[in-house]
Amino acid sequence: MKKMSLIGCGRWGTFLGWYAANYCGFDVDMYDIPTSPNFIELRDTRKNPYLSITDNMHLHDNLAKVLENDTIIVSIGCQYFRGLCKELSAYDLTGKTFLLAMKGLEEPSAKIMFDVMREEIKQNIHIAVLAGPGHVQDYMKKVPSCAVIDSDEDAVKDRLIKTLQSDLIRFYYGSDLIGNQIGAALKNVIGLAAGILDGLEWYGLKGALMARAPIEVGRFIKHFGGNPHTAYGLAHLGDYEATLFSKHSHNRTFGEKFARGEDFGKLAEGVPTLKAVKIIADREGIDMPICQALYKVIYEKADIKKTIREIFDRDLKREFELLPE
Repeated sequence: MKKMSLIGCGRWGTFLGWYAANYCGFDVDMYDIPTSPNFIELRDTRKNPYLSITDNMHLHDNLAKVLENDTIIVSIGCQYFRGLCKELSAYDLTGKTFLLAMKGLEEPSAKIMFDVMREEIKQNIHIAVLAGPGHVQDYMKKVPSCAVIDSDEDAVKDRLIKTLQSDLIRFYYGSDLIGNQIGAALKNVIGLAAGILDGLEWYGLKGALMARAPIEVGRFIKHFGGNPHTAYGLAHLGDYEATLFSKHSHNRTFGEKFARGEDFGKLAEGVPTLKAVKIIADREGIDMPICQALYKVIYEKADIKKTIREIFDRDLKREFELLPE
């Protein structure tokens, strides 16, 4: 039996383990810290609100156990990833492949997860990233979607895509490791903005948000050496339906409840990512009007309606004058 591992038993991680087990024919070893509510629920009931784990999915509270396999999917909160990497570095990981399935930037460094892992683990490992649209709830209804896998090693991309391809998820070959990670992270930030517009019932502005946000994100990608046009690919614009409109989107729901003065109470990865983006944009002088306005609203408690209006009351410009080259 083919073996694969998973670190992180949250909503998305558990689904990826289920997908590898049920669509790709793997025996999947799954790890999370034993005090994690997600892990406890799976251990005690063999299910979560979205799916039931199958006989070829095995739960472990021992990290060393899941590191016995050659391919390991990682899906944890981005702000905890450096700590995990420090823990992983104590083990012999030579030749192992890690597929990072998180969408966010480290706060306050604004570093992508690939760079965080390279900084902390000096061994000869292979790293790839997974980005693109898709919600567990839709996948469990057998609604197909697409995603992108990227790496700095073509052979690693090729192997993972061929290994994980199915009629449920079509994987594309990424060609911009930096842009795909930044685009995936910042679509969560744009999801916050979409949710705020929903909370205000300013639905008409969501189209304008969708048109302008990729230009802003492309500018950020370009600054860090990626291709600005990646903002129009699966990792960012391609994920807008799932993030800006779906009732399943944590980031959109956070924004909607925030605008209504309500507490969401769950992880919305866009919130710490927004803080990281604001720090870097200020330091590097990157023009990020949407993100700047969001920061004022969420972190500085600025008046929501007034602040959003200010975005659209900026100096008159040609629509495509700011398109990155």
